[in-house]
Amino acid sequence: MSEILKEVIEVEGATVPFFTYKEGEDQIIEFDTSKCGPPDPMVNAMAGLKLLDGPGKKVVMINHKSPGGLLAKIGENYDIEEEKLDDGRVKLIFSYRSGESEQADLTQNSCGG
Repeated sequence: MSEILKEVIEVEGATVPFFTYKEGEDQIIEFDTSKCGPPDPMVNAMAGLKLLDGPGKKVVMINHKSPGGLLAKIGENYDIEEEKLDDGRVKLIFSYRSGESEQADLTQNSCGG
């Protein structure tokens, strides 16, 4: 199996590196906040989700746990798959939901609690 070529991309407001690569027909935008404390996971998720502007793109977030505050805030606006990784981290895959993703308020990037 060939190595996936990941390219670093600049994401406005991000505090961790973001990468992009192709997986089949989809463009994947990925970041890892598993070593970050609040509010970094929320801040980076909101920054990344601003790039999710249509089908054919997915945002992948690697985190130390399921980000409950984030999911409560934007869960109805995206299709979200959650997968436990072998090392205990969580991988979330956000997909565009037509008519709903546009409604997400991505300006509120703190958990408030």
